Amino acid sequence: MSLLTDSHRARLGWSPELDEAFAPHAGDGLQPARVTVQNRGLYLVVGDGGEQEAEITGRLRHEAEDGGDLPAVGDWVALRPTDGRAMIAAVLPRRSKLSRKVPDRELEEQVLAANVDVIFIVTSLNRELRLRRLERYLATAWESGATPAIVLTKSDLGDDVEARRAEVESIAFGVGVHVVSAVTGEGLDELPAYFAGNRTCVFLGSSGVGKSTLINALAGEELQATAAIRESDDRGRHTTTRRELIVLPDGGIVIDTPGMRELQLWENEDGMDTAFTDVTELMTQCRFSDCSHEREPGCAIKQALADGSLARQRWESYTRLQRELRALEIKLDKRLKSEERKKWRTFERQRRRPKKW
Repeated sequence: MSLLTDSHRARLGWSPELDEAFAPHAGDGLQPARVTVQNRGLYLVVGDGGEQEAEITGRLRHEAEDGGDLPAVGDWVALRPTDGRAMIAAVLPRRSKLSRKVPDRELEEQVLAANVDVIFIVTSLNRELRLRRLERYLATAWESGATPAIVLTKSDLGDDVEARRAEVESIAFGVGVHVVSAVTGEGLDELPAYFAGNRTCVFLGSSGVGKSTLINALAGEELQATAAIRESDDRGRHTTTRRELIVLPDGGIVIDTPGMRELQLWENEDGMDTAFTDVTELMTQCRFSDCSHEREPGCAIKQALADGSLARQRWESYTRLQRELRALEIKLDKRLKSEERKKWRTFERQRRRPKKW
């Protein structure tokens, strides 16, 4: 078995902090590895033994409180090599995680990517571009602990490109906005700087916006399958079917993700504050600290809506996302209380059982 050198580990995103986090596992004969593909209960990982299949141990599955605690693409794990499929015994602490609520399920977190430095929010400059959707993506990206950037693709097919870019910049405070075309090459030279220092970047967006085409352009070769634009709706046909970590030839790591039909918010208080910094700053200017922004005098939000300095659509987007988060918070609180009651009932039953001497 050939071991990876320090430089090879660094290419995968290894750091001194991970050295410290892995130390307790080193004495148990475990090896560090990074998850490159997650497919149901099976994983592909790359580490000292090269790339290999792996699955999680029963203990790790049992100790996980929910799906968010299980390995995700981008995670560093402690791996137990075997003659067959390796076993993942632990997930090392994450420095960032990109999460959403699992669609069509009551309360479950899905980690889309872990240990990410930059989140490229990708949308195309045609009918797919929607500011309200971008606000949702930005809130999720800021909450992750990574830095977001917006990539507006297919500039060769868009009309009024600069006007549309200005619209996006009006809601993307402190976020780089890049207009690119994989056909003409416009703007592609702005993206490699994000990968410097073997940083990990994830591409996030709806189906058909050109994420895989961008990755191929950055890699200089056909790594990901792509399909042509449909004339009926200006969208590419969705080809990425799984989340996958790819090491780029010139350095840096990219995680490609399947196009998402919806991005439901997971716990997101800090991300909302950052994504809507213009709204939250206005709130601090209200006369009353508990202003409901409805009837109170001296309300800075009402004044901004009246004079047009705050767009009504942006305010409605903010309040809609806040209602979604509040509903999630109530459900999570109810579940926590229910789990605590179950624990106490179990404890009481065990305490009251006759002791066997």
